[in-house]
This record gives sequence, C-alpha cells and structure tokens, in this order.
Amino acid sequence: MCTSIIEIARAEGMAKRGDEWFPLTHSVVAYDHARHAVAGDVITLDFINTSLEPGARAGIELTLESAKELRAALDRAIAAAEFEEAEVRGKGAVRGIVRAA
Repeated sequence: MCTSIIEIARAEGMAKRGDEWFPLTHSVVAYDHARHAVAGDVITLDFINTSLEPGARAGIELTLESAKELRAALDRAIAAAEFEEAEVRGKGAVRGIVRAA
C-alpha cells in the first residue's frame, strides 16, 4: 500500500551523481516502499534540480530508525553551526545543550 506521504522543500546546495556535481533546487522527503534497500517501507530523500533532466538527482533510502538518527544529527550540527555563525558575527551566542545520539 502506498502511503502518499511526501514533503517538498526548496534546497540550495550541490549534489553529486557519478563524477558530476550539479546545483540543487529542491529536496523531496517521502515515506514509501523501498525500491532498493532491503527493507519494507523507508524514508526516501531525493535531492533534485527541476531545471535539469530527470537523472539530475541524488537519492537515498533509510529505515525509519536511521532517518530519526539522521534528523538528530542534523539538529545537533545545525545548532553548533548557528552558534559558530553567531560568534563570527559577534552576536554573543549562548551555547545550547547538544546531546550525542
């Protein structure tokens, strides 16, 4: 059964396929049947450029547990990066508690 769970967000950055890097325009997060991973349903992440051919994508499939761990790691990295950015800009950042997974 398809879940129809799909979230799309604007993305600025670069992705790599083979030996080629390409600029991103969007990221797509979905929960559906695995196509390649040896698992049932998975979180899929696709990083795409809608201005390029359909092959201009970098995709991954993660188990739900791995996706949760990735989300936590992103939260920690973003918090640390925001602290560093505030220090560089002289805004007197206050470091929050960052817990390891």
